[in-house]
Amino acid sequence: MARKNQTLGEFIIENQSEFQYSSGELSRLINSIRLAAKMVNHEVNKAGLVDITGSAGEINTQGEDQQKLDVLANDTFIRTLTNREIVCGIASEENDDFITIEGHKENHSNKYVVLIDPLDGSSNIDVNVSVGTIFSIYRRITPSGTPVQLEDFLQPGNAQVAAGYIVYGTSTMLVYTTGHGVNGFTLNPALGTYYLSHPNMTFPEDGDIYSVNEGNYVHFPQGVKDYIKYCQQEEDNRPYTSRYIGSLVSDIHRNMIKGGIYMYPQSSKAKNGKLRLLYECNPMAYITEQAGGKASDGHTRIMDLKPTELHQRVPFFCGSKNMVSKVEEFIQKHDK
Repeated sequence: MARKNQTLGEFIIENQSEFQYSSGELSRLINSIRLAAKMVNHEVNKAGLVDITGSAGEINTQGEDQQKLDVLANDTFIRTLTNREIVCGIASEENDDFITIEGHKENHSNKYVVLIDPLDGSSNIDVNVSVGTIFSIYRRITPSGTPVQLEDFLQPGNAQVAAGYIVYGTSTMLVYTTGHGVNGFTLNPALGTYYLSHPNMTFPEDGDIYSVNEGNYVHFPQGVKDYIKYCQQEEDNRPYTSRYIGSLVSDIHRNMIKGGIYMYPQSSKAKNGKLRLLYECNPMAYITEQAGGKASDGHTRIMDLKPTELHQRVPFFCGSKNMVSKVEEFIQKHDK
């Protein structure tokens, strides 16, 4: 039973039996992510004092300008997960291809692969706005004892064994699920320990916040435009409030607590949307569903989509169940 102010370590031990494969490796893996998150948090909090803000001068595999903290966070998570010898493979939004963990032969016998967005919303660092890390964990499907293959990473979201995010904000929180609800842990920086602060997190079925970059309105499909107008109408409990931070972790974290919908639709500028299925949408969808919410591409449950490539992009609608169902109605009406 989750107890408020319980440490993350205590929580993991007490709930080990709920893990689908209770061998201790998944617990150690989440502990490794906890450690890396503390290291990244330390660097994020120094931003502005040392030379880690701004562009790194490189373009990542997405064609996006890499920030210095993108590189630092990516290196930190990969190094921590590799050194602990828990996973057999890692895929990062910042890398072109997946990483096979080399070294001891037993590494190939490890059961799990991790997909990670090391620093979501990193362009906000320079202006002191919350950013985050998103992670997704799968059990490998290729034979144990062999190097991981692409198919170990191209699994649908419904095969996830755990997913979570860390939000680096006014306080640092680690929120995760292993398929038995969602729990949030807040870092006490003085002690370096995460404490259970938000047990059994749930999305309200309805909300009054919509989060979308309305600057792209003219490029959106008609169904999405109509839904935004619906949100703005003065009727029933509307108009809704528009809140958009530009950091996926922060926007969804707020909406889970207060009730709302996050939208990043396809557009005439981004025909498949902008968000990555494996690094952003699947883990956030898993967390959302475990918290009683809903995640869709406008037609299909996100976690039922079969990935075809590591950096695949999809439209994304995520949040309070009734709000996501309503935007699906508007989209599907125009697609008939």
